[in-house]
Amino acid sequence: MSQPSPADPRGVGRRAGGHVDENTRAALHRSQVIDLTTTGRRTGRPRRIEIFLHEEDGRLFISGMPRADRTRDWIHNITVDPHVVVHLKQSVSADIPATARVVTDLAERRPFIEAAARRWGRTDVDEMLRHSPLIVLTVADAAGKASMP
Repeated sequence: MSQPSPADPRGVGRRAGGHVDENTRAALHRSQVIDLTTTGRRTGRPRRIEIFLHEEDGRLFISGMPRADRTRDWIHNITVDPHVVVHLKQSVSADIPATARVVTDLAERRPFIEAAARRWGRTDVDEMLRHSPLIVLTVADAAGKASMP
């Protein structure tokens, strides 16, 4: 039987029973620098980047600096395959499978972008709203239910 790829959520970084334990979940719900693995949309190979994970009111999301000239590769990858792995590397070291969803609706984007702007001390919320990448993450909780942002 083949091993799951690093961006495949089957069994990677889980405790017995296939779920994230409470200590890891608590660490996950802190805003921090993480690594994120996506699956390359053309190659099917794992692609790992360092990026900032935001937590706001129990919701996990990832954004980035605004760029009007192009869409990031990791956004293209997630559009094709939403299965990702969040690699915690600060207070806890863990690889947590998740499902990512690209957020494009301006009304849905606003609270996430405003939270990121506050955290980064930015005042160009409208620019970020139009040109920053944004995904929300869903991770199965300790009971196996989906934790929605």
